[in-house]
Amino acid sequence: MRARIYKPARNAMQSGSAKSKRWVLEFAPASRREVDPLMGWTSSNDTQSQVKLRFDSKEAALEYAQENGIEA
Repeated sequence: MRARIYKPARNAMQSGSAKSKRWVLEFAPASRREVDPLMGWTSSNDTQSQVKLRFDSKEAALEYAQENGIEA
């Protein structure tokens, strides 16, 4: 299982630093997305792609990834 750890950039419409101080661990997609022919919705059977974990420091995120066998 692969994941990426990053610090999100500040939104252009945002003057403060809210939601840009914490580090995010986000899982890489394990399967490709498919388009439903009837409704046109995009779907995937990969539930890990919906998970975003937030940490106070990069070290905490890396430690979590190591403890749980996640390649970061």
